[in-house]
Amino acid sequence: MTTTVAFIGLGVMGYPMAGHLANAGLSVRVWNRSGEKAKQWASEHSGAACDSIALTVRDADFVMTCVGADKDLIEVFEGDEGIIANAPEGAILIDHTTASAGIAERLAKSAGAR
Repeated sequence: MTTTVAFIGLGVMGYPMAGHLANAGLSVRVWNRSGEKAKQWASEHSGAACDSIALTVRDADFVMTCVGADKDLIEVFEGDEGIIANAPEGAILIDHTTASAGIAERLAKSAGAR
C-alpha cells in the first residue's frame, strides 16, 4: 500500500519539499493557488496536480501545508472546500508555514472538533 501525501502550497519551500516526497516514492497530490504552478510541478515529478483542496486531501494519509502566513492557513484549512472539512478521519496534518502559535492552536482545535 502506497502512502498518499497531499501537499498544499508550492512556493519557494513547498515546491522542492513536495518533490522530495515524490522522489522518495510516495504518492503525492499537490494544490497551489496558482494552478499553473501545480501543473508545472506535476510535469516535473511523479504526482498529480489537483483543481481543489478537497480533491487534493481526499483519502490522504498525510496533509502537508507550506503557505504564506496565518490568513493563508485559515483559507486552506477552514471552509467547505478546506482541509478540515475534506481530509479523511485519521489523516495526519503537518504545517510547515512560518505562522503564529495562536493559529496553530486554533486549527488544532478546529481539526480536533471534527
